[in-house]
Amino acid sequence: MRPPARIDAHLHFWQLDRGDYGWLTPALTPIYRDFLPADAQPWLDGAGIDGVVAVQAAPTIAETRFLLDLAKREPRIRGVVGWVDMAAPDAAERIAELAADPRLKGIRPMLQDLPADDWILDPALGPAFAALVRHGLRFDALVKQHHLPHLLTLIERHPDLAVVVDHGAKPDIAAGAPASWRAALAPIAAATHVHCKLSGLLTEAAPGAGADAIQPYAEVLFELFGADRLMFGSDWPVVTLRRSYAEWHCMAESLAEGLGEPERAALFGGTAARFYGL
Repeated sequence: MRPPARIDAHLHFWQLDRGDYGWLTPALTPIYRDFLPADAQPWLDGAGIDGVVAVQAAPTIAETRFLLDLAKREPRIRGVVGWVDMAAPDAAERIAELAADPRLKGIRPMLQDLPADDWILDPALGPAFAALVRHGLRFDALVKQHHLPHLLTLIERHPDLAVVVDHGAKPDIAAGAPASWRAALAPIAAATHVHCKLSGLLTEAAPGAGADAIQPYAEVLFELFGADRLMFGSDWPVVTLRRSYAEWHCMAESLAEGLGEPERAALFGGTAARFYGL
């Protein structure tokens, strides 16, 4: 029997001279350069990763098309999570246009950067959410703890919307306060169609933090979502602000040591393949 594909459900590619990465400044020296599929290849080979989901890093349709173009040329890119202005009057039409490319698997607004915590509840977004459901696209929720009550309302409002919480909702690991984060995340996880990514945790921890700092948060994610709704993601190259791709992958493997083989297969590929339709 062919072993299941190993999937990295969350990484980025960017090219600085495209000019639309407003958050990416020279202050972020280790990642202030181009990161393209050829740069990822050695890390993916080393971790035995068969396919990846490329996730938007700029709030422009131009960047989404850039990623889709990369996916046409790189078979390892199994899907793209892009961006549209969901509040625009023509958002539904833009989503339909992008969804014509089967490589597009979802849409992600950059919620953590928006001034209004409840932006996702704006009635003007209704046509865009309806379009996501109509075209079988997923909604990647780039949220922090204070967004979770609003995300819960969104989930209740759109029960047919496929939702995945990016980076475990970015708990403040450096501050060491998992209890309030867990309490806010638990009602989200109770919606059994909602998924979550085991990703992005290292950059929420203090510099130099290891698996012991991440473990309590990973255990909460395993408890709340289970491996059948949890998917590994590297968040490369952002993860390199803390550790290398290989170090985070090894850490994730160690965090999953208590899982059985079917659960590990789900976490490291099966869940992402099913959720994103890869």
